Amino acid sequence: MPTALVTGATAGIGARFAHHLAGRGYDLVLVARDEERLGRSAAIHRAGTGVAVEVLPADLATEDGIAAVERRVARGVDLVVNNAGFGQQGDFLGSEIDEEVAMLKVHCEAVLRITRAALPPMLERRAGGVVNVASVAAFFSRGTYSASKAWVVTFSDSVRQQISGGGVHVMALCPGWVRTEFHERSGMDTSGIPAFLWLDPDRLVTAALRDLRRGVAVSVPGLPYKVVIGLAKILPRRLTTRLSARTGSRHDH
Repeated sequence: MPTALVTGATAGIGARFAHHLAGRGYDLVLVARDEERLGRSAAIHRAGTGVAVEVLPADLATEDGIAAVERRVARGVDLVVNNAGFGQQGDFLGSEIDEEVAMLKVHCEAVLRITRAALPPMLERRAGGVVNVASVAAFFSRGTYSASKAWVVTFSDSVRQQISGGGVHVMALCPGWVRTEFHERSGMDTSGIPAFLWLDPDRLVTAALRDLRRGVAVSVPGLPYKVVIGLAKILPRRLTTRLSARTGSRHDH
């Protein structure tokens, strides 16, 4: 049976990826910081689908955490979903520098190193895939969060091009506002977000996996967000920055 490793696998989009992949017959490697919560999630997947589930407690803001996941993917998996991430309130000068650096470590360094460790065995088999979860925020100027997600999009597309023809696909996934616990945990006020901008997490994952099969470079679930990103590419930067600031936009996973 194929095996999928999912980071940030106990909540939000990561949990829905794990659920859908188990339903499609993938054995799972679940990565998250909370070992107790990992155990509960693993038990649910085993009972619900009968797939094999490994748990890998790891904090991807630490060297030890990233190294542990690197070692596991280097042993061989068929799909990696680099989903772990977090948001924060306040602007750059109002935040703690340690939090900014931790965000870069989780969103950028962990994604880079896990992708790099996963690809050689995939390319040897000429099969496999990596989904790096970015955000619609990648296309707007909104602090370290959007900057880190812009890096994920560019990095993923660059690697995709470099391994073209090798039987392995790397895709950036750019969700917008998704109905999960993420925003509540990050302390974000989402009361002003229009209903049509909210994405259902199950539909999002279904669309993402379909785009992965099709070889899409950057997956943007939901027509409203396709329009938003299309406009962001043609409107002047100063205008998109002003609009982003006015909405307090933190499109995130």
